[in-house]
Amino acid sequence: MEHGTDYIQNALAKKDDELDVSLRPKGFESFTGQNKTVERLKVMVGAARRRSDTLDHILLHGPPGLGKTTLAFILANEMHTQVRVTSGPVIEKASDLAGLLTNLQTGDILFIDEIHRISRAVEEFLYSAMEDFRIDIMIDQGPNARSVRLNIPKFTLIGATTRTGLLTSPLRSRFTLQTRLDYYSRADLISIVKRNCQLLGVEVDRFGADEIARRARGTPRIVNNLIRFVRDYAEERADGKITRDVAVSALELLEIDENGLDEMDKRMLGVMARNYKGGPVGMGTIAVAVNEEVDTLEEVHEPYLIQEGFLRRTPQGRVLTDKAWEVLGMERGADSSQGLLF
Repeated sequence: MEHGTDYIQNALAKKDDELDVSLRPKGFESFTGQNKTVERLKVMVGAARRRSDTLDHILLHGPPGLGKTTLAFILANEMHTQVRVTSGPVIEKASDLAGLLTNLQTGDILFIDEIHRISRAVEEFLYSAMEDFRIDIMIDQGPNARSVRLNIPKFTLIGATTRTGLLTSPLRSRFTLQTRLDYYSRADLISIVKRNCQLLGVEVDRFGADEIARRARGTPRIVNNLIRFVRDYAEERADGKITRDVAVSALELLEIDENGLDEMDKRMLGVMARNYKGGPVGMGTIAVAVNEEVDTLEEVHEPYLIQEGFLRRTPQGRVLTDKAWEVLGMERGADSSQGLLF
């Protein structure tokens, strides 16, 4: 049996594209949550449409799974244009970016996920494209090398990142709007559960929807994956309807508890309590102890643990809070043989 974290990560890697498209909101009216960001985007879209102009460049940042890609597609729909999707690691050379830019049409949106991972050479190539809508490319090599300037269609760049601090100031300053997406409230997640269950043709009562929302870590992407597993569980082990009991049984099978903590979260907290008396301890040390990449812990697990008050960052390292000790069933600094460790 796969642990909760493994199941979610594998589900993300093997997503059914058609199903994801069917669940993805098509316009602002069907997009739930992120009210401040949505209002800012509506202002930009309304003004651009009134001027018959192209949208200005936009930077969306925040934890993964909160709707950055979805908003890019919504903006394309609202502006009646196309969106081209790529990611920072894929654009290895300036010529890769040039190929993308020269194939755009006027008003198109270029969405670059993980934009903080593009190389410095590509980033500098992007400056003139964003500001002047032109690029300079080199032809030939050595003594015959020469620069050719190409005009490109006026386009909109939407960058998405989970690590804003890794973006350089020159690149960040070229985005007209920089807006953060935050974790969703439970009420918003319940609305998403009900909407997506209806689209999937799955019957869910309000208690089942609440249980899924409560354990979804404030993240719509996780909501969608949990819905699919709970739906399968309901069809296989129950009468097909998602009730609270069905949802609890399914999510316990995934080792996701009532606090939304999955197997890796509990391993992190347990290691900190057992080996380091609650900290302070560095994330690199925790990553080695739980056999996981530092980036994964910092981008996927740590933000939620801090947001929910289980973990605290200090200059010396990460420290467990009273709430974490309570969940572990231990007294602060107690011997590792006490309480329930994961």
